Amino acid sequence: MLVTYPEAAHWPIDPDRLDLVEEFRRQPRGPHGDELQKLLHRLRWAGDPDQPGRYVLIVTQPGKEWMLGRLPRQRGRPIELMRNHVFTSIAEAEWEVFKLRWEAITGRTLPPHLSEKLA
Repeated sequence: MLVTYPEAAHWPIDPDRLDLVEEFRRQPRGPHGDELQKLLHRLRWAGDPDQPGRYVLIVTQPGKEWMLGRLPRQRGRPIELMRNHVFTSIAEAEWEVFKLRWEAITGRTLPPHLSEKLA
């Protein structure tokens, strides 16, 4: 269940907490533990001020296909569509967004065993 934690928008992310990454990777659609929910809230809302905008998924075919996009920093501008990043699995799409957000906020690339595609 998604719970809103106002303080989670500033929750400090420990880039060594790969256990939370592994928890998300196992079950990208949930259910998620308390700490992972806080991490996801931070990844979804905080963003990296040095990046052009937050990564998002855009539904191109409901229930069948999703495309990676990036929100603009300035409201009202068009979403940047990444047409070479199209997914037919919502779990795979959400895993890709998680990895990109993690790397943008922590400044660290995930280890090879965690950065590969879902099986």
